[in-house]
Amino acid sequence: MRDIAEGLFTDEVSPRLIGGRDRESGRIVFPCPPGDRFEAWPLSREGTLWSFTIQRYRPKTPPYAGPDAFRPWPVGYVELPGETIVEARLTNVDFDAIHIGMPLELTMIALDPNADESVRIHAFQPKGFAA
Repeated sequence: MRDIAEGLFTDEVSPRLIGGRDRESGRIVFPCPPGDRFEAWPLSREGTLWSFTIQRYRPKTPPYAGPDAFRPWPVGYVELPGETIVEARLTNVDFDAIHIGMPLELTMIALDPNADESVRIHAFQPKGFAA
């Protein structure tokens, strides 16, 4: 499986997102912008759900499945305490169980689990989820 983009995740056994810390202000963003103003900053693996929605319409372009195969998915803004808020898919949770403030942890999933060559993306799941 290949990463969706280089420089988004650490190489650790339990990867972390790589944000950027502004060298002057200390503000942390994700992803890390290019250039010298920001230094790479491994982000926390745990956070809380700040906001969310359910993606119920099929995007216009590949790599998304055609109309018959499309399945909705949850998207959340996850607050990483003292750092930043990141957007990511939510996984391993029923739509009805999603709520603002729920504790989450980072995980890695396939962008399209049915694809021949899968692409790895970041997602968040309920903290302590056991497969």
